[in-house]
Amino acid sequence: MKHLNPLVLSPQDTSTPGPFSSRRRGERVIGFLYFYKMVYIGKSREYLLHLNAAEWIFEKARVLRHSMTEAEKILWDELKNRKFKGLKFRRQHPVHRYIADFYCHEKRLIIEVDGGIHDQEETNEQDLNRTAELGRFGISVIRFRNEQVFNQLDQVLHEISKHIESMASRNSPSP
Repeated sequence: MKHLNPLVLSPQDTSTPGPFSSRRRGERVIGFLYFYKMVYIGKSREYLLHLNAAEWIFEKARVLRHSMTEAEKILWDELKNRKFKGLKFRRQHPVHRYIADFYCHEKRLIIEVDGGIHDQEETNEQDLNRTAELGRFGISVIRFRNEQVFNQLDQVLHEISKHIESMASRNSPSP
């Protein structure tokens, strides 16, 4: 959805006309701004938010948002709407070639909730590679088991809080 908004100079403006200017009823129209949902600077922010994720990843994330596991639903209830430390978390969020269970862009933190399939050696190795690759983008990943979310939710939230505090202390400048 785009909106057309003319850039208009009043007759009192004596600056020289630009390449897109034209006169209209005593005013000079010097061009048009097109407003999209995301303007140019927003596109760079969009790149940082998703790290240039492909369109098919967005589609897959959309499907995953509608089929969250029970453990993900429980944790999401604690993270959504800035309930947790006032931070904005996104669920099933595309980042680069991956889909994060929960992502906080402000803290560059991914929270993963893993089931039994992550016990397999191949899947475990993929998880390590994924964590390393996202680490190169400055994103940290913390993982919890489904059982931890079911049985020790307070401990999970405490671990997330501790991780965020340790990130803040590492990134704060020393006096």
